Amino acid sequence: MGILYIVPTPVGNMEDMTMRAVRVLKEADLILAEDTRTSSVLLKHFDIKNRLMAHHKFNEHGTSASVVERLKAGETIALISDAGTPGISDPGFYLAREAAKAGITVQTLPGPTACIPAIVSSGLPCDRFCFEGFIPQKKGRQTYLESLQNETRTMIFYESPYRVVKTLQQFAEVFGEDRQVSCCREISKIHEESVRGTLAEVIAHFEEVEPRGEFVIVLAGKDPKQLKEEIKEKRREERKMNKYQN
Repeated sequence: MGILYIVPTPVGNMEDMTMRAVRVLKEADLILAEDTRTSSVLLKHFDIKNRLMAHHKFNEHGTSASVVERLKAGETIALISDAGTPGISDPGFYLAREAAKAGITVQTLPGPTACIPAIVSSGLPCDRFCFEGFIPQKKGRQTYLESLQNETRTMIFYESPYRVVKTLQQFAEVFGEDRQVSCCREISKIHEESVRGTLAEVIAHFEEVEPRGEFVIVLAGKDPKQLKEEIKEKRREERKMNKYQN
């Protein structure tokens, strides 16, 4: 049996590439890449010349079976995405699951990902958090957001610069414009920036300053004390209603 390596790659700064990641990619029989053109730049930078094959969300269900067969035959295969850790809002989960089901060793290297630096530098609680990734664009978007209204953990979202203001405005409608938020963009790149404040304050900022770069939105959870009081009030109202009906 071969080994499937899940290899994180830099989200911006090339210096974030680990020595182990470089070694694994150089030793792999095959490198699976989300976009071979994007990954070719990275591989050339580190003088990695191994065979490259496209593996993305549009073909992973069709190619994973043949990849698993190659792993069964003893090949070492590495999976990378355009940036960060594969499987986190990128292709990777399906292949990792199929390989694991086939009894193949799946090893994920520690390395770059955008969500962890964003929450640690946000100033919001990071002892407990939930990663939500990209939220639905159309169908079910409102229902999805409303399902998070009583979430007390810090929440992490990914968003594009073209939708970030609209998303923040919807957050204000659902969670209240006084909710604390941190918008981190261009993580590990030259123009890395975190804009912190209430939703109202951050919306005002990006209405004046055009959003640029990929965003990680870190949103404070609901105050547990507030949630507890709301639950108590709801129960009081239910008891009143039951008493009235009886």
